[in-house]
Amino acid sequence: MSDTITLPAPADFHVHVRQGAMCELVTPHVAAGGVRTAYVMPNLVPPLTKTEAVLEYKKELERIAPNVEWLMTLYLHPEVTPDEIRKAAKAGVSGVKSYPRGVTTNSSSGIEDYGVYYPVFEAMEEEGMVLNLHGEVPSDDEKNISVLNAEKHFLEHLRKLAADFPNLRIVLEHATTAEAVECVASLGPNVACSITAHHLWLTIDTVAPQPHHFCKPLAKEPRDRKALQGAVRSGNPKFFMGSDSAPHPSASKMPSISEAGELHSCAAGCYTSPYLIPLVATLLESFGALDKLQGFVSDNGRAFYKIPAKAGEEVVIRRPAVAVKVPSKLEGHGNEVVPFWAGRELGWEIVN
Repeated sequence: MSDTITLPAPADFHVHVRQGAMCELVTPHVAAGGVRTAYVMPNLVPPLTKTEAVLEYKKELERIAPNVEWLMTLYLHPEVTPDEIRKAAKAGVSGVKSYPRGVTTNSSSGIEDYGVYYPVFEAMEEEGMVLNLHGEVPSDDEKNISVLNAEKHFLEHLRKLAADFPNLRIVLEHATTAEAVECVASLGPNVACSITAHHLWLTIDTVAPQPHHFCKPLAKEPRDRKALQGAVRSGNPKFFMGSDSAPHPSASKMPSISEAGELHSCAAGCYTSPYLIPLVATLLESFGALDKLQGFVSDNGRAFYKIPAKAGEEVVIRRPAVAVKVPSKLEGHGNEVVPFWAGRELGWEIVN
């Protein structure tokens, strides 16, 4: 392929930009990384369960980074009723994110039973909103469910929801297993799947010794990574980029002991927004899928979400004449964040 590639308005269909001072630091990084449309997660504190709160958050993001198209979501919760869905749809909210209780950052308000939300899903189906699923179930020692197999156990819920709501667009977020890839590929056109950049590179062996590689869902075995890469390489339009870029203060990524003597666990999340498109291009080239880059970062996701690319928002990347390294840390607004792949070289850089 050419040493220069033009991409029509790359879109990240799963991104965290936090709130407060951290939001001020990381929100501009979305555009800096080559993304023109960003689908924002609602797991703030408190979670975004009301249309008014979502619109206020969107207003804040537009103030910080007006050059990005921000697509907003509600957090699935008892406060999200069918009436709230209709109100949100009228206000331009794109989707609803479901978090099982306690499986990831700020998910303590997550759900335990999908059945009680069927009236909500019916309203979403009618309004054309998207259901985004964090595809894990909570760990359970008695059932031998852990972070290593939580996604596999979730797939039965995905199959049932897809069958019960054939006109509801459903996205299995940040897939990590070969079984998930196979499941999504086997289901109807109402089901799609986002894949992160970091899961195209990580395996459990590279997570275990490095807290900055720790994320939820956890990276799995080499066979699972191979399946994710194969899904991208296939060009199947069901699979597209959702970075799950999730910034945390660098101190919270390292286990620490409080003044009371309690051990604080490592925060889950990999941060890729500042250089996302060059990173994805580098990764896809490494496993022979560079020709699928445009589909993965723009065409496939936009087609599923029905968000067409706008003229004049193309992003041009090229092979750098001088080595480009991921910075060791990013600082500002009183925060320090260590990005994914810190210190490693990227094979591509953004021109415009």
